[in-house]
This record gives sequence, C-alpha cells and structure tokens, in this order.
Amino acid sequence: MSLTGTPFLCTLAVLTVLALGLPLALWTRVRGPRAARTAARVLMLLFAQLTAVALVFTLVNNANQLYDDWSDLLATGDHVEHASDLGADGTGGIVVERLPRVRQTFRPAGGPGMRAAGGVRVTELTGRVSGVRAEVYVWLPPQYDDPAWRDHRFPVVELLPGHPGSAKAWFGTLDAHEQLLPLMRTGRIAPFILVAPRTSLLPGVDTGCANLTGRVNADSWLSIDVPRMVADNFRARSAPRGWAVAGYSAGAHCATRLVVAHPDRYRAAVSLSGYNDPAAERASLTGRDPVLRAANNPLRLLREAAVPPRISLYLSGQEKDGYEDAMALGRAAKPPTSVQVVKLPRSAGGHTMPLWRPQVVPAFRWLTEELGGHRTAGGAARRPTTGGPTPR
Repeated sequence: MSLTGTPFLCTLAVLTVLALGLPLALWTRVRGPRAARTAARVLMLLFAQLTAVALVFTLVNNANQLYDDWSDLLATGDHVEHASDLGADGTGGIVVERLPRVRQTFRPAGGPGMRAAGGVRVTELTGRVSGVRAEVYVWLPPQYDDPAWRDHRFPVVELLPGHPGSAKAWFGTLDAHEQLLPLMRTGRIAPFILVAPRTSLLPGVDTGCANLTGRVNADSWLSIDVPRMVADNFRARSAPRGWAVAGYSAGAHCATRLVVAHPDRYRAAVSLSGYNDPAAERASLTGRDPVLRAANNPLRLLREAAVPPRISLYLSGQEKDGYEDAMALGRAAKPPTSVQVVKLPRSAGGHTMPLWRPQVVPAFRWLTEELGGHRTAGGAARRPTTGGPTPR
C-alpha cells in the first residue's frame, strides 16, 4: 500500500476511529486477572496513540510531501547504480553532445496536484553520465502545444526540494504550476518548462547535489543527465541562456551552488531560505568533511572564481534563515554576476511551505526578466532583457 496513497490514509483513519472506540466500549468489560486486565487496557491505549500519531504523520507528510514512498521513509531506497570518478567537470571525459539521443516515455504523474493545471508527467531516467536512475517530473506551459508556438523553444527551470523532500513538492504542495498557469496564459510570466528531478538519491542522507566518487554523482545527474534528457525530448532553449534552477531550503543551497559552479550550464538561480555552508544541513554528506565542505560552499566558489560568472541570483530569506547568507553572496558578487536579495519579515512564517508558496510568482517574474526572449500571449516578440538586479 502506497505511503502517500488514499487507501493507506483511509485505512489509518478507520483504524484511528476504531482505536478510540475500543477503550470506550471494552474498558469495563475486560475480564481475567488484574494483571491481564491492566495489560489489555494499556495495549488499547497504546493502539489508540500509535494510530493517532501515524495518522497525523501521514497527513503532514502528504501536505508537505517529505517522503515519496516507504523506501524514502525507512531509508532503504538507493537510486545510484554506480558512481565513477567523473573529474572536475563531472563528465568523466564523455562528450555529452555526441551521446545518442534518448527518447523517454512519460506517463501522467499521480498524487495531490499532479493532474491539475494541465497535468504533470513523469519518467524513469537512467543517467548515462551520473549512474543515477530515478524519476523526473515535467510540466509543459500552455503555449507548448499551441500551433502558433510550434517553432518556439522554451526556457527551462529545474525545481529542487528540501531535505527530506519529494520532487513532486513544487507541484503538489507549492502549487507552482497552478499559480503560474494563468500568468503564462496572459503573458505576464514567460512560458517555462518546469522540471523536477529526484534529489533524494541515497538512503537517509542529503547529497548536497555534489559528486562524491564511490557514493553518488548528484551534480552530474542534475546538471548533465537531466538537462540532456529534457533537450532530447522537448523544445527547450539551449544552455546556459535558457536554463535556471530554483529550490527551497536544502534545494536552495543546491540551486545556488549548481549555478555558481556551472555558469556554462545555467544562467540563473532562485534560492528560497537557502544557506551557503553545507554543514547547515545536518544530514549533508558534503558538510561532514572539511574539504568537501569548502568545495561545495557557493560563497567560497564565487569569491575564488578566476572570472566572475555571468549569472543572476535571486535570494530570499528571513533573519537567521537565509538572509545573512544571501547578503554575503551579494557582497561577494562582481559584475557580470548580479544578485537580488529579498528580506522576508518574520511575520511571514517560519521555515515551512506556507513561507515559500507565496514566493513562487515573484521569483518567476524575476526569472522572466532574467531569461527574457519570450512572447506575449498575442504572439508578439518581447525584447530580451539585459543586465540584472543589483544587491540590496
């Protein structure tokens, strides 16, 4: 029975009601020695507590989409087939452009929100470079199948969740596609292809979206295999001009790190309540070793770049939850790197989905300006924007 499925939730609800009713119905009817009666009553109380806790956990998990399935919850799932040493550029010497085109089969994605706003589709991708095998969710903008747009190539945003977190969370909990659909239809936001790859690749740990020889090649999965699959199957704009990454919490850290590390693959990043030091995430593999910790800190990468990368960063956060790290990146940035920092009030909520959901539309308005080159709903060409916002 699926962890996030309706049958499991309904079963838990029935068991919870039953568990609450048992003590009421049988408390005074238990027979036998005193010790046996006490044990039976204790078991009834424990049964009631366990079912109630399980029901609440399931409701919270479904609302926030923390764990996709039992293997995620029990930390038994492993999506890494092999993790070779791929070198500094993450390709292992493979000329990615010369790889044969791969055609994926997509199916409608199940789960809350997946079939709203035009439908989210999913495929199982085997990364030819990274050695990762995992699901990738894709949502196409309303213009994609419009004959008037048949020759148009669309910008792409990779969407990354926190840890723990499901790749579906941007669609099922943040409702990104539902929020953006009417704005894309009217031309107020560019029609983006939204791509959400799995980031929980190893049991019980956060990969930090890094390549770790012998463990996981998460960077190559996200920045090489997934983009190549999208380019092979959809009318996507070429990198880096047409590509961006957005994430919240641990996914925000990944978004910033990927874009700073690979300005040849991405043009922009959106970070919602992110951090620079990988050790901020206790389960992070890259935060446990001093060398890896330094090598995967986007602030250090930005400071030590031989040439300032031509990238744009949108960083939002509250005091002591992303804001200070965002300001540090803003101070370190030198043209042509541009940074926009948005300070969120404490009254907006804590480090949770209700804080990030209202930020989806402002972030995509910014992405529209940064990636530029889109057309209005009427079909007229819009002038691509140049430059970018500055730190504030």
